[in-house]
Amino acid sequence: MADLSLINPDRQSRLLASAQRFVPALVLVVALVGILAYAQSAGDTFLIRVFTRIMIFGIVAVALNFVLGFGGMVSLMHASFIGVGGYVVAILAYHDANLEPLMIGPFAFTGTSDLAILLPLAIVVTVPFAALTGLISLRTSGTYFIMITLAFNQMAYYFFVALQAYGGEDGLQIINPITFGGLDLSQRSTFYLFTLSVLALTLVLVTLLVDSKFGIVLRAAAQNERRLSAIGIAPLRYKLLAFVISGTLTGMAGVLLATGQQFISPADMSWSRSGELVVMVVMGGLGSVSGPLVGAAVYLGLELILESWTEYWHLAFGLLIVAMVTLLRGGIADLGALVPWLGRNVSGGKN
Repeated sequence: MADLSLINPDRQSRLLASAQRFVPALVLVVALVGILAYAQSAGDTFLIRVFTRIMIFGIVAVALNFVLGFGGMVSLMHASFIGVGGYVVAILAYHDANLEPLMIGPFAFTGTSDLAILLPLAIVVTVPFAALTGLISLRTSGTYFIMITLAFNQMAYYFFVALQAYGGEDGLQIINPITFGGLDLSQRSTFYLFTLSVLALTLVLVTLLVDSKFGIVLRAAAQNERRLSAIGIAPLRYKLLAFVISGTLTGMAGVLLATGQQFISPADMSWSRSGELVVMVVMGGLGSVSGPLVGAAVYLGLELILESWTEYWHLAFGLLIVAMVTLLRGGIADLGALVPWLGRNVSGGKN
C-alpha cells in the first residue's frame, strides 16, 4: 500500500479531494444493494421493481444533468432518447420472437434478444441521432434551444406513433426473455444488479468527466461562451460532445426501461416525460452529480405514494414540488449543508 506521507502535500490534498467526489455515489450504490438484500429477505418483489425503475430514471436524470446542470442546456428531448434505445430492443426482440429478418432497404438483419448485442446497437443508433439533433439545436440558445429540442422530441414521438407495424400508439410488447450473454435478465434480482452496475458506471463516468478539463470547459461555456471564444476555445464542440454523451447514456437507460417492463410505447417518449426528467434534476440539485438520482427517487416515490392515497394526487404532488424547489434552491443536495461532512461531499462536481 502506498505511503501518502511520501506524496507532495498539494498533490495529496488533490487526490483526497478527487476520492471524496465518489463518496456520494458510493453511499447511494451501497444503499441500493442494501435495499435489494432487504427486499429479497422479505420476499418483496414489488420493492425490487420500484427501485429498478428508480435506478433507470436515475441514469437518465444524471445524464440530463450533465448538459443541464453543468452545460446550461435545458433539453426537452431526452425522452426521445429513451424511446430510441427502448425501440431498438423491442423491435429486434420482436423479429427474434417471430423469426423474421428486419428489412432496412436491401439489407436484412437478424433479430436478437441478447443485450450484449442490443446495447451496442442502441448506442450505434443513438449517437448519430443525438449528434444530428444536437448540432442543429446548439446553433440556437436560451428559449430557442428549449423549443427546438421540444420540437425534435415531438417529431420522434409521432414517428414511432406512425410505426403501425410495431404497435403504433399502443406500443410494442416484448415476448422473448431478454438475456445478457448467458445471463437471464428476466429474474428481477439479476436485472436489478445489472441495472445497478450500469448506474454505477454512469455515476463514475459523469464524475470523471465533470472533474476533467472537458468538464471545466463545459461549465465555462455555460457561464460565458464569448469569453471562451475570445481565448481560442470553440464551445460548440464541447457542448455537442456533452449532448451526445448525455443522449447516449439516456438511450442506454431506454434499453433498460424496455427490458424491465417488457414493453415500450410512444408514451415513454412524450414531451411531458421530458418535462418530468427536468423536474427530477432540479429537485435533486443542478450541478450535483449524484443529486439527480436522489431527485428521481423522491419524484417517483412521491408519485407512487400519493397516487395510492387519492385520485387528486396531481394537486398535492404539484404543491410538494413547488415547496421543495422554493425552499431548497439548490435542490435536495442543499440538505447536505445540515451535515458538515455530507455537505462537503454530496454535490459531487458542484462548484
